[in-house]
Amino acid sequence: MELPLGRCDDSRTWDNDESDPESETDPDAQAKAYVARVLSPPKSGLAFSRPSQLSTPAASPSASEPRAASKVSAVSEPGLLSLPPELLLEICSYLDARLVLHVLSRVCHALRDLVSDHVTWRLRALRRKNFDWPAACIALEQHLSRWAEDGRWVEYFCLADGHVASVDSVLLLQGGSLCLSGSRDRNVNLWDLRQLGTESNQVLVKTLGTKRNSTHEGWVWSLAAQDHRVCSGSWDSTVKLWDMAADGQQFGEIKASSAVLCLSYLPDILVTGTYDKKVTIYDPRDRMETQDAPVGWGPSRGSDIPPHRPITHEAGPALLKHQQLHSRPVLTLLADDRHIISGSEDHTLVVVDRRANSVLQRLQLDSYLLCMSYQEPQLWAGDNQGLLHVFANRNGCFQLIRSFDVGHSFPITGIQYSVGALYTTSTDKTIRVHVPTDPPRTICTRRHDNGLNRVCAEGNLVVAGSGDLSLEVWRLQA
Repeated sequence: MELPLGRCDDSRTWDNDESDPESETDPDAQAKAYVARVLSPPKSGLAFSRPSQLSTPAASPSASEPRAASKVSAVSEPGLLSLPPELLLEICSYLDARLVLHVLSRVCHALRDLVSDHVTWRLRALRRKNFDWPAACIALEQHLSRWAEDGRWVEYFCLADGHVASVDSVLLLQGGSLCLSGSRDRNVNLWDLRQLGTESNQVLVKTLGTKRNSTHEGWVWSLAAQDHRVCSGSWDSTVKLWDMAADGQQFGEIKASSAVLCLSYLPDILVTGTYDKKVTIYDPRDRMETQDAPVGWGPSRGSDIPPHRPITHEAGPALLKHQQLHSRPVLTLLADDRHIISGSEDHTLVVVDRRANSVLQRLQLDSYLLCMSYQEPQLWAGDNQGLLHVFANRNGCFQLIRSFDVGHSFPITGIQYSVGALYTTSTDKTIRVHVPTDPPRTICTRRHDNGLNRVCAEGNLVVAGSGDLSLEVWRLQA
């Protein structure tokens, strides 16, 4: 899959929203149609067409290769190769790693030896700024140790007594001690994972909410947390806020304009992505009873464009701004102190510059992204074709650097990336555990009876939601 770099100078403000108001729809019917369209595997006999340019492992340099320094320094003719190895390494550091590895290494034997030397790449890696190499090494070694021998020492638990429908969102809290699960049965359940291995009624703590039958009035599709505060997004077009420090009591609610498909929760903003193609920002520090779209957002006075249906809040965060950034539903988003990044069924990835209040990039993709995980400077994303894509934040601009086939045959529904570990789930009924190298190395694959939705890893626990009405849990060695 080849993607354009996208513009980094797109200074268009995202204050002008000219979308049509969302018509009243049955949330259950809308959700079922969405799942059939977006998440269903290909029909029998039809496979996704794979991009022609996917990463493959490069050949490992032989251990018997002579040291690069001795080869290069032996050149007697004046010219580039007569430079000391230190200067050649400095020159190579300004070139793209793939160019060095696959092109420069073919120029001559001396450069091949230089590129084949492991020390070359170690020195290059150490040039990376603001990177905690000791922590990365510890995380990687711990990850490899925990999943050694195909995960032989990992404990597996299936919590099947809490939900009566597919579990589509999961979230670990307090270092993995607690877990929240959102389901199509309209409930958000709280689990105490410190009680794993005991009676199921001790693991399941409660169902959030005070309503007799359910937490929400539609399928629960997204969860996000900021410290002890949690929010849940649903197909009933609401976001409900819960205080886990107050025994999970509700402390606010947002009535959105459409089904809430994805969330991101930061100390200063709460961001929603909705079925009606919008990205909306709220201020969780400022709560208001009712708030319409602020002046300057939406059509101007005298415009022929119909007015928006007001977004109201019942003791919820104040609305800051909303904008239709896409032409199809917003499927995934994340935010940090500089950017808001959203992926849509319209095959685009949009990057908003929070400080400039403008769209920074709009990348057109060959597939649509269903999930993302970001640890600066790398954004990892899974798409509807079962492929992984890696984007790098280079001077504020996101660029596609690699695409990988890691073995998923159906859409990737969940991803979690860190410098030492990578987890993916898919509707192909597998969770795959990888090392986030180039290309990723899969060290364990677990198969299930139904599709897996979302994945979350924290501390020594990994959880995934299952279409088999259960919460899947793996406890790793501490």
